[in-house]
Amino acid sequence: MALAAVGVVAAADERAPERFRVRLDTTRGAVVIDCVRAWAPLGADRFYTLVTSGYYDDSAFFRVVAGKWAQFGISGRPETAKEWRTRTIPDDRFRESNTRGTVAFAFAQKNGRATQVFVNLADNGAVNDKEPFVPFGRIVEGMEVVDRLYDGYGESALGGIRAGKQDPLFEQGNAYLKERFPLLDYIRTARVEKPGP
Repeated sequence: MALAAVGVVAAADERAPERFRVRLDTTRGAVVIDCVRAWAPLGADRFYTLVTSGYYDDSAFFRVVAGKWAQFGISGRPETAKEWRTRTIPDDRFRESNTRGTVAFAFAQKNGRATQVFVNLADNGAVNDKEPFVPFGRIVEGMEVVDRLYDGYGESALGGIRAGKQDPLFEQGNAYLKERFPLLDYIRTARVEKPGP
């Protein structure tokens, strides 16, 4: 197994199905993400592992910037967030553009994806494809829900990984956000949808 960017060996993720859907029940309504393993195998495996473990339950959309992105992925439970913080995965090869509704992992450095995910609220390909942020899925239901997420705090409620302001959430969990940023929206539960008959 490859060494992660921060010197920690990544935990083995469960292999995801070639295609699966994840339902996020949020404080604004339901969102369904169609995940395609061929787009980003390691990213899809990690997302599948985190969803099936309950990692994203009761987690905030802590970085919502109107017309750009909506980010989530730091567990509201400090012990869980800290456990996964350094479990990074190698980069996937870039395949799909960061068009409106696509979902990708955020990262601060090469081979540094861990748990934080964002939804493109616009076509961000001109910037995000160069990084590259590698989409592993697309919103197929509930994009209007994502568009309604509270965006009044913008970058001030922690910002992205690169801003270096996320430590309070890792240390204090949702209590920190609820005290300082009470209007944020949350994922109540994240579940892999069972395929139809």
